[in-house]
Amino acid sequence: MKETDWREDCAPRRVLEIFATKWTSMILHTLKARHRGAARSGALHRSLPGLSKKMFVQTLRDMEAGGLIDRRIDSTVPPAVTYALTPLGQRFVGLVDMVYDWGRDNADALDALQPREGARRVRNTDAE
Repeated sequence: MKETDWREDCAPRRVLEIFATKWTSMILHTLKARHRGAARSGALHRSLPGLSKKMFVQTLRDMEAGGLIDRRIDSTVPPAVTYALTPLGQRFVGLVDMVYDWGRDNADALDALQPREGARRVRNTDAE
């Protein structure tokens, strides 16, 4: 590896920055899996239980600024806002899908993990 591969702004770190914001990957995945790449803001928000309106709007703004989604305002009354994956968002969602698939395939191992303090996840006691 080259020394530049370890810089603070190297590509792997930038990928992890996207994953560090949990709602970003969830919004990308939901847009693709449940809405075929585009959805009106209300429908998208309803697809993400537990996501506050404030965090939803903030995450969408960050994703738009980062080039992962496009925001389109339809000239209807009242105006409707649609969010769609950009070509970059389409590329990134493939990686997100691999992580989600891994999670589904390894749910038993994830269920065996001790919940972190303050986590909302309830330990699955059905298997015990």
